[in-house]
Amino acid sequence: MNEDVDKARNVDLRWFFAVLAAYFLIQIAVRVAMPPTLGLDEAEQAFRSQWLAAGYGPQPPFYNWLQYAAFSISGVSLLSLAVVKNALLFTSYVIYGLTARMILKNSVLVVVATLGLLTLPQVAFEMQRDLTHTVAVFFSGCVFLYGFIRSLKKPDVLSYLVTGIGIGIGLLSKYNFALLPASALLAALLDPQMRKRVFDWRMALTTITALVIALPHLFWLKDNLGFATARTLKKLTDGGNASYVVQVAMGSGLLVLAVIGFCAVTLLVFAIAFGKPFLSAFSGRSQWTQLLERIMLFSILGILLLVIFGGAAHIKDRWLVPLFFIFPLYLCLKIEASNVAVLNPLRRLVPVVAIIMIAVPSILFGRIAAATLNGDYERLNVPYAQLAAALRQQGEPAAILAEGSLLAGNLRKDLLPATVISTDYPGFKPTVSISKERPLLVVWPLSTAQGNALPAKAAEWLKSVPELGSIAPEVSTIEVPYYYARNGDSYRFGYAWVAPAD
Repeated sequence: MNEDVDKARNVDLRWFFAVLAAYFLIQIAVRVAMPPTLGLDEAEQAFRSQWLAAGYGPQPPFYNWLQYAAFSISGVSLLSLAVVKNALLFTSYVIYGLTARMILKNSVLVVVATLGLLTLPQVAFEMQRDLTHTVAVFFSGCVFLYGFIRSLKKPDVLSYLVTGIGIGIGLLSKYNFALLPASALLAALLDPQMRKRVFDWRMALTTITALVIALPHLFWLKDNLGFATARTLKKLTDGGNASYVVQVAMGSGLLVLAVIGFCAVTLLVFAIAFGKPFLSAFSGRSQWTQLLERIMLFSILGILLLVIFGGAAHIKDRWLVPLFFIFPLYLCLKIEASNVAVLNPLRRLVPVVAIIMIAVPSILFGRIAAATLNGDYERLNVPYAQLAAALRQQGEPAAILAEGSLLAGNLRKDLLPATVISTDYPGFKPTVSISKERPLLVVWPLSTAQGNALPAKAAEWLKSVPELGSIAPEVSTIEVPYYYARNGDSYRFGYAWVAPAD
């Protein structure tokens, strides 16, 4: 490295982390400034926060538990959702930076590696757009990586405990996380020095800690395996009527495209930041570059085995988050190991990252506000809060039956304290006292071509309730203007107040 970089070896990372904290505070402010409509994952959190369980369905429960705790303290609100997500993201970035500091000698490269997370579209943009469980698995991956690297470099009881905590939380975040510790274990076993850390007696602490954290959900999973995995497996294996050869070719091809899609922007940004010497850096090798290379290669091999033997045909780039989030750190390790002479990369990297930091919240807000010009409405343009206000003027429901979790979660936020039931989640069967004074409110979205009749699932649910089964609800409709509507465009809902007969 040249002098410019050498002088920066002792960069105070506290200032860097303070800038990151400011960025995530801005993200919170932008989300709260947007329409008060919840996205799909946000609505799921609001709806499922009505009860605490060891499992909820296709996704493990860690984020649900976290959001349940936050709602219990602050109430169900958009602000609570935004704070939990961005607090997790900020903590992840900090832990990632601390991990980088353990194995990179140069503080500038520590900063570059951490900023490199912002060049991963699946981390910088998609997680802010609407994801929740992916945020949790990213956080757990960072915790695991910190404990794992520390166990290899400076092993102590705490490092093995942190590794176990990362694994436990990861298994509670997304099931594909299991590939990360498995790949890391195999990668370490191939290194003679690291192998000693794997066979250390303290590895038992890692195993016990991970099992204690994950055990409640694993017991639930044992009895609900089909319920938990059916939707995910359908997404993975839905190759139509394709033959086995076509399915494998399709899955393998999409895996390659997913890896390229995940890494391409980071490679481009690093090439801009480091210039021509960046190409020479790929010749650099060290114990740490080899470790991360093996982790990524074993991860790809694991997914490939799923394609070949598990019938997986649809691989998405965001599923690589818990496996390839180490990519920016890997590139920085390659650069340091190569000893190539480069100018201070921050001079060219910071403007690019600044553009990303401005662009992400601007795009998130702009795509909603742009509807007033182009009439292209997103989920967040749908006026659930205004619908709730209009319905509340008509009465106070004892419970709400909503058509789908998206509507259910939004009404849960806007019509507290009413219990909300969703027709797409039959597992939630609360005991609700319905009367003429506090009736049941049935709500569903109406498309342009759809009639006003009660949806089939809602009608079936009503028949399952003895005191409501014979009731023929009077259906009403309501039109509410979109947020940022063009020419007064509105969204139609159907609803019915249902009470027991005399």
